[in-house]
Amino acid sequence: MDSLRAWTEIDLDALALNLRSVGQRAGTGVRIMLVVKQDAYGHGAVAVSHHALRCGIGALGVGTSQEALELRQAGLRGPILILGTVVEGELPACLRHEIQVGLHAMDRCRSLQKLAQSMGLQARVHLNVDTGMGRLGVSPSLALDLLREVHAASHLQLAGLMTHLSAPEGGHCPSSHEQLALFQGLITAARAEGLPCGWIHALNSAGLFTDLRAAQGSEAGAEMVRVGIAAYGALPRHLAPPEGLQQVMSLRSRVVFLKDVPVDAPVGYGSLWRAPRPTRIATLPIGYGHGLPRNLQSWDVLIGGRRAPLVGQLSMDYTTVDVGHLEGVHVGQEVTLLGKDGEEELRLEDLARNLGTIPHELTCSLGRLPRPFVGGAVPSLPSQHPATQHPWCPVPPPPRAPPHCPPCAPPHLRTCPLAPFVLAPRPTLPTRSRSALSRPTRPLC
Repeated sequence: MDSLRAWTEIDLDALALNLRSVGQRAGTGVRIMLVVKQDAYGHGAVAVSHHALRCGIGALGVGTSQEALELRQAGLRGPILILGTVVEGELPACLRHEIQVGLHAMDRCRSLQKLAQSMGLQARVHLNVDTGMGRLGVSPSLALDLLREVHAASHLQLAGLMTHLSAPEGGHCPSSHEQLALFQGLITAARAEGLPCGWIHALNSAGLFTDLRAAQGSEAGAEMVRVGIAAYGALPRHLAPPEGLQQVMSLRSRVVFLKDVPVDAPVGYGSLWRAPRPTRIATLPIGYGHGLPRNLQSWDVLIGGRRAPLVGQLSMDYTTVDVGHLEGVHVGQEVTLLGKDGEEELRLEDLARNLGTIPHELTCSLGRLPRPFVGGAVPSLPSQHPATQHPWCPVPPPPRAPPHCPPCAPPHLRTCPLAPFVLAPRPTLPTRSRSALSRPTRPLC
């Protein structure tokens, strides 16, 4: 990482710990679907998904067919659900690669049945019921008819029934309970007609961590939770992060220039900050062009485990820090803008609150930076999907590493199909850029 100017560091051990906390909170027999849309909220969908499946989660949730196909291209064999809509031209590739799709309307149900029949395939669908989000999904009054249509279709399989809670406060908001009551009513009516519902999933990170409970399935384990931001170590800004969640993403840069300035010297565009005393300014090669919000103010960074304030207007390529009170700061020294350094930690939720936004937006914006991965050696959960359990590394090691494995990989990883993505204890593997980890070499069709 000495060659990097600014980067996000992704801690796969923290991801595993968070997934274990999610599993404990969800309870025995409840599956976990990890949401990895938008490149896993900027964390790197391919590497995160590989490790999450090794950790034993039951399924992956994405936003688009392109995201799903990229995961298949990268060797992901577990269940993948497209939570959003799929345009007609994308459906054949989804069916060929056994990608599950959300079903939102009667006309899509019929066109999907016709397509699957012509291809001689079974399409696995999750019926999305709009109980209050207002974006996608069938209305509760029409959901039972659509459910009957799915069960009557010869080439459709109902894999699940889902809804999307709208309140970021989760169980602290009355609307969440109203949505679940509508959802429960549909489940009750379906079971009264003997219609299986598949995996029932309504709870997101906010719902799960405010102890909101969705309707239980008809059989043990017939329930699933969809977690996104909680798996990455944060919660919506309305909620305080509970113990048991660790921040997965750290943001780091380094000092590229030091300059002593006299009292009243201006720093940055518009001369909005002037030195209150003779001091020293450190320049960092990171700015809003790298994903930092331009209105970032009143925020400290960590240099050698010590705090130093950002000063001046953030620019496209550079950020300036007042380090006059710190001794020993030198050019090339690592700087932490998010994450831990020594005993100090800068939390994602605090930065989101400072900016009046949400953690999700920040991590997605920072996802354009180079992305080294650390940790990730040991899975933490029993597999929730034995039929498609992710491969694990054999022991003992073979005498020679296969061509796809980086030569610096430790011996116990050298026959693992995940070797390009699973990094041994920090910091033995080289930095991987976003393009190297998350973009397929050729499209699936």
